Amino acid sequence: MSMSVDIPADLNDEDDTGFVWTFLDEALDPSVIVPGAIVLAGDPDDPAVVQVVDLDERPAGTIVHLRPLPGRFEDYEAFVRRLLPSPDPA
Repeated sequence: MSMSVDIPADLNDEDDTGFVWTFLDEALDPSVIVPGAIVLAGDPDDPAVVQVVDLDERPAGTIVHLRPLPGRFEDYEAFVRRLLPSPDPA
């Protein structure tokens, strides 16, 4: 399944903090990338649910630290679908 991710990231690329990192300017909508937010990251063909840990402003740009959440993307998708209202029958 291919889809848009909120922020592209190499989920195997950790820095000295121990968290996955990427640049904020690569986000689809940087306004949703805030500490504590749960977003979709990685690659469109292999997305992962992650939590934004922090934003670290550096001369080269703002670095976003991400914490991958346990489980498969599909597990979270099923959870979200249960929360959405059912469509009204026509």
